[in-house]
Amino acid sequence: MKNTIKALKFSIIFLIIASSFIACDKEFSVIESDVLGKGNANFGTNQIDIPIAAYNKKLNALQVNNLSHNFLGFFDDPEFGQTTASMVTQITPTAFSPNFGENPVIDSVILSIPYFSKPIGFDDDGNTTYSILDSLYGDASKEIKVTIYRNNYFLRSLNPNETNSPQNYFSNADNNTTDNLALIESGSINFDDHKGDIVKEITFTPSAEAIKTTVGEGEDAITSRSAPAFRVELDIDFWKSAIIDHEGGTELSNASNFNNYFRGLYFKAEAVGGEGNMIALNTLSQEANITIYYTKGADDSRSQSTYAFNFRGIRLNTFINDYHVALADGDADLGDETLYLKGAEGSMTIVDLFGNEDADNNNIPDAMESFIDDFRISDPDDPSGYLKDNTTGNFVLKRLINEAQLVVHESDLAISTDDYHKYDRIYAYDVNNNIPIVDYLDLFDPTGNANDPFNSKVVHLSQRNPDQKKYKIRLTEHLNNILLRDSTNTKIGLVLSTNVNYTASAQILNSNDDVIAIPAAAILTPRGTILYGSNDNVSNEKRMKLQVFFTDPQDD
Repeated sequence: MKNTIKALKFSIIFLIIASSFIACDKEFSVIESDVLGKGNANFGTNQIDIPIAAYNKKLNALQVNNLSHNFLGFFDDPEFGQTTASMVTQITPTAFSPNFGENPVIDSVILSIPYFSKPIGFDDDGNTTYSILDSLYGDASKEIKVTIYRNNYFLRSLNPNETNSPQNYFSNADNNTTDNLALIESGSINFDDHKGDIVKEITFTPSAEAIKTTVGEGEDAITSRSAPAFRVELDIDFWKSAIIDHEGGTELSNASNFNNYFRGLYFKAEAVGGEGNMIALNTLSQEANITIYYTKGADDSRSQSTYAFNFRGIRLNTFINDYHVALADGDADLGDETLYLKGAEGSMTIVDLFGNEDADNNNIPDAMESFIDDFRISDPDDPSGYLKDNTTGNFVLKRLINEAQLVVHESDLAISTDDYHKYDRIYAYDVNNNIPIVDYLDLFDPTGNANDPFNSKVVHLSQRNPDQKKYKIRLTEHLNNILLRDSTNTKIGLVLSTNVNYTASAQILNSNDDVIAIPAAAILTPRGTILYGSNDNVSNEKRMKLQVFFTDPQDD
């Protein structure tokens, strides 16, 4: 989600904490190893650039079910092209085997799914006003068309090919500019082939206005206000036939029977006149529901009641991409000149920190070995090995890393307007294990902010520098683990994210390379950006590089 809050104004306390991480040219950082040298008194700070290979990885068949939220609408990214997002979801009754009472009559049926909004002030009457910019992609003044169908495709929860494994659903936007498709192991699903009755057809523009709900009439009327939402009044006759008329039937008796009988809703989004916008829907909110409001009882003693459904069953997005940039896998040996980070079903970057040492034509085959040899102390009793500390079991270092940064520059091909990329964040993860880098942990980056993703984890995952148009990804502890504990040098994945707090992983269907999953945060943005890569054709000042600042003991 985008975040419009201004850049974090660091407190004095935070600056002291942060400086301990980034003051690589002023302070010595102890990392569980003795420093050798006369009296341990004299130290010099140096810098080296470690060769890397950074290349593109095209992303196809990404897991799109049960994400933290869902998209609906049309987004035209000026750098990449168009994405249309539709949604398929089960609806789950909040109670089974309902008793609707005597002579139930529906008054209204309301679908409501909140946007991601923030209070920003008060109007003249003292009512809260909101911003939905965290939820909105594109021009809020443009309309989008949404047709809600009854979905007739059964969304199964278990994978019949794997014992006790959930059934995942995957995106299928590659070379597809027309159909709302999803993939499972057995093939493709076209939800247009399984659409039932139209539940509602609307064109709308997302609004930041609070939702007003009035209960009662005249002097007894009570009006309440709630946060902005995608709110639609649905057809009464449809829900009477589909739900009320099945009181006492097996269809409403339990979740399994209901999901087989009423297989969900298909929200099909379309641009209007080639334009539109995309909105993030908080489908897991307590306020996200479909509510049937009805009255019941004898004519002279009727009472009001409700029957509701939530969206906490199986949910998935479908994507239709019409890009004008040809995304493709890059050169793992030499690295790419231009790197594309694109959300939804798009593209990511793989960073091999010491270059692709397995490549026959690589000109840096010994980068990893040279790095280790430069920092560890050789074992005098074993010239082919390195000295270990008997207490900790860690290798003893002759140089200590103060700071290690992956420096990433925005390409001149990216949109030059600062406002467009102002809130972009780059999220780094361990490709081998599909988890955040060790530097992400609170122990090494104490700046986590659960309520403000834009200003969260700014030590490890820096915010974009608007003047230099670059990012710095802190990898200090990642390299320390390699040197001290012989940890595996895993490849680093880079994705664009608008919520670096969201660390869940999304699988890739039938992946046949190192990347078998990506951070789900990469799917939960339709945005993209373009970066300079590590290829020799990129000028040295713009080339992606790993800079290591270290302390070296100096002789008297």
